[in-house]
Order: sequence, then C-alpha cells, then structure tokens
Amino acid sequence: MTSSPAVLAVTTTTDSREAALALARGAVEARLAACAQVTGPVTSVYHWQGAVETAEEWRVDLKTTTARYPALEAHLLAAHGYDVPELLAVPVAAGSAAYLEWLENEVRPV
Repeated sequence: MTSSPAVLAVTTTTDSREAALALARGAVEARLAACAQVTGPVTSVYHWQGAVETAEEWRVDLKTTTARYPALEAHLLAAHGYDVPELLAVPVAAGSAAYLEWLENEVRPV
C-alpha cells in the first residue's frame, strides 16, 4: 500500500437510479472522476425546510484527485437536481500503488 493524500473519495446522493447513473457517467466521461459506484436505494433522514424528512435516495461514490476536485464539484453542482446536494470529499489515506497510479492517470486532463 502507498499513502496518497492527493486522492479523494467523493459522495453525493440523488433521488433516482437514473439521476445517479447520469451523475456518475458524466463525471467519468469528463475525466473528473476515475470511477464511480452507484448504490441504492438507501433511506435518508434529514432536516429540510424546518421538518424532518425521510426519502429514498441513490448514492454515488466517485474517486478523484485533490487537483481535480474543484472541477468535479462544479460539474456535480451544475448537473445535480437538488437545491443543496450532499457533496462530501474524504481524503484517501492509502491504497494499492497500481490503483492510485491508474486513478491519477484517468483524471489527468487530455
């Protein structure tokens, strides 16, 4: 394993499988994320506009670098259907050297 503070795992959620797949595919096609996994449905419980809401959502986990994160964030915000989408980026402490190299190559602008 190799340490890699330059790699981020980014999470968002949305209201349908189709929307989640569109966010994942758009980010990968734009080379803003090396890969994305879509899981769901998940049940989310949250405060919104003064009430506690419960909703079925789909989760999108994307892998990128810190250098590409600002562009990924802008892309997701523009493409997302929510007014205030969840966008969380967590540093990856370590990973296999081959995977981290592949990831960095995949998000390098062409």
